[in-house]
Amino acid sequence: MKKVHVAIMGIGTVGGGTYEILTKNHDFMLKNHGIDFCVKKVLDKNLERIASFGIPENAVASSADEIANDEDISIVIETMGGVEPAKSFIEKMLLAGKSVVTANKELISKHWPSLEATAKKGGAGLYFEASCVGGVPIIRALEESLQANHVNSLVGIINGTTNYILSKMTEEGMSYADALKEAQQLGYAEFNPTADVEGFDASYKLSILSSLAFHTCIPGTKVYREGITNVTKADIKAGKELGYVIKLLAIGKRHGNDVEVRVHPTFVPQSHPLAGVSGSFNAVFVNGDFVDDLMFYGRGAGSRPTGSAIVSDVVYAAKRTSPLYSDFENNGEVSPEINISTDFTSKYYLSASVKDAPGVLASLATVFAKNNVSIETVLQRGGVGGAVVCFLTHPAKESDIRKSIAEIEELDDENKVVSFIRVLS
Repeated sequence: MKKVHVAIMGIGTVGGGTYEILTKNHDFMLKNHGIDFCVKKVLDKNLERIASFGIPENAVASSADEIANDEDISIVIETMGGVEPAKSFIEKMLLAGKSVVTANKELISKHWPSLEATAKKGGAGLYFEASCVGGVPIIRALEESLQANHVNSLVGIINGTTNYILSKMTEEGMSYADALKEAQQLGYAEFNPTADVEGFDASYKLSILSSLAFHTCIPGTKVYREGITNVTKADIKAGKELGYVIKLLAIGKRHGNDVEVRVHPTFVPQSHPLAGVSGSFNAVFVNGDFVDDLMFYGRGAGSRPTGSAIVSDVVYAAKRTSPLYSDFENNGEVSPEINISTDFTSKYYLSASVKDAPGVLASLATVFAKNNVSIETVLQRGGVGGAVVCFLTHPAKESDIRKSIAEIEELDDENKVVSFIRVLS
């Protein structure tokens, strides 16, 4: 039997779930893994919250230094969130030789290279399975299950808040505002939902996952990002007519040394496995050159799923004889041999409000043809004082689509492209 003392910094929703697992499943882990886990210290400024979890007073740490200086503690769990003071506290623990387990995707996305360098300096491990896709073990799969494969792509619904909102808009006909309000009432969305609905959260996760999948550093600043705030009922209705469901997707692809990483609303074919991922659930669809297609699915957030991933890392760290570090040069910079492509090739859906007059459709078709964009389907409806024309294109380059949009709007003052959505193909 191995005795392992751990500390938890931050005892909110996720930290509380982690404490619950470590205590309630203590005997289960002792029996199956031969490890006697003991939560020796907990750090949180809210003493009432600590007491609400039944944590004894003698386990309450007065400072991060108290944890760092405790020689019994070998693993520290960080569930505070945000960049500071979490970053400074984690660095302190790593330099003290204590392995750190964290669910902090923003921190890892922005400061992974420096934190890993600090971990190496302290001879400690840095583990973050819970930072991406909640309780779904996608990081462990990329690091330890798919070593025989070149990962060609990973496409995922990796933000539960936006998936809940879009599911409500699709399945119940809610407006964006009403769906967001309900998500906030249920605790799926923060009072300030910007990180989720504008795609920041998903971009942090994609930065981490694509770095692991493609074995090269993909900084979060290189991820193209769009949110869901402009998605309308009309877009969802048109998608249904064309056989699609709209999702906020995180897409990472590698073709040789060309890499594309992007987060944006996407039309997903109704036959694709990701189309059926509803509510606050998450899923990641991975393609490897030998394993072919895999899908990882489950709850992407919440105290228990995220706590499960954290405790998985705690057990993993306790069992290792030496820390695990990146298998690529993790210096925060894109490798000189890697090209981060922004001129994606995709099918596109465009909706344009135009003057209802003879020849308008022909003029739009001419613009597309001039810019090497081939049209697959056209839908036309009457609009207030004009017409609404929706186009579904064959695969085209992003640059050619953007040229087409600019030229369509230059044709007439009444022309306005109101929706522009990429299509998963």
